[in-house]
Amino acid sequence: MSESLKRNYRVCEELGRGQFGTVFKCYSPATGDQFAVKSINKRLIADDSIDQQCLYNEAKIMHLLSPNPYVVRIFDIYEDDTHLDMVLELCNSGDLFQRISSLSVFSESEAVDVMLPLMKAITHCHRLGIAHRDIKPENILYNDSSELKLADFGSAECFREGELMSGVVGTPYYVAPEVLAGRNYSEKVDIWSAGVILYIMLAGVPPFYGDSATEIFEAVLRANLRFPTRLFHSVSPAAKDLLRRMLSKDFSRRFSAEQVLRHPWVTSNGETRTVGLF
Repeated sequence: MSESLKRNYRVCEELGRGQFGTVFKCYSPATGDQFAVKSINKRLIADDSIDQQCLYNEAKIMHLLSPNPYVVRIFDIYEDDTHLDMVLELCNSGDLFQRISSLSVFSESEAVDVMLPLMKAITHCHRLGIAHRDIKPENILYNDSSELKLADFGSAECFREGELMSGVVGTPYYVAPEVLAGRNYSEKVDIWSAGVILYIMLAGVPPFYGDSATEIFEAVLRANLRFPTRLFHSVSPAAKDLLRRMLSKDFSRRFSAEQVLRHPWVTSNGETRTVGLF
C-alpha cells in the first residue's frame, strides 16, 4: 500500500481479497468519512501486459463514470512503485449474490427493485461508451442505505457507437453466447447478463445450467430459453416477455439498456396485473 495513501487515510480491517489485490475499510482523519480502498500489488502483474492494462483501465473507466448514483464512486488514486490504490465508495451491506442466496426466489416487485437501478447503471455506462462485460450478482453491491451500486470494472471496455468488441471475458452462467462463440460482440453482452440475473431472481435457478463449466457453456451456446411451469406458474407474461427480449441469442434483436427501462414490466414496478406488451 502506498505511503501517500497512508498519509491521507487511516486503513482499517480487510473487507475482501482478489487475485491481485485486497479491499480494506478506511477513513479520512480530516472528515471522519469512511471509504473502501482497493490496493493492487503491481508486482503480481509485472509480467502480464493484459492484466496491467485492465488495472489502469479500471481506474480510468471509474473516473469516467463517477459520480453516478448507481455506480460505485471513485474518490482518489494513489500509486508508487509497488502498489496502485483506489479509494472508493464504501459498500458494506453485502452484494446481490448474498441476497439471492438468502431469498432463493424474489417476488416480481422485489426483482424490479434490483433491475431498475441495475439497468440505470448499465444505461449510464453504455451512454458513455463503456461495456462492463462482467455483470454478475457478486459485482452488484449495496451501501448502508441499501442502495444498489454496480462495481468492479476490471473487465470493462470502451467502445464507439456501432463498434464491436472482442475477447473472451465474463463468468459462467452470465456470459453471452456470442462471447463464448469467439465472435465480435456489442455492449449488449451486459443485457444478456442482466437477463440471466432476472431469470435467477424469478425462478431460483439459472436459465442455462450445467454440472461443469463446459456443460454450462454448451447450454449458453444453445440458448434454449424455457419457462418450466413448476418454476414460472406465478410469473407474469410481462416478466417472461422481458426475459425473451433480454436473452435473445441474436444480439441485433436483443433489447438495449434503454429499451429494458421502457418495458411495461419495469415501468409498472413488476406488478403482476396485466400490462400491455410490445
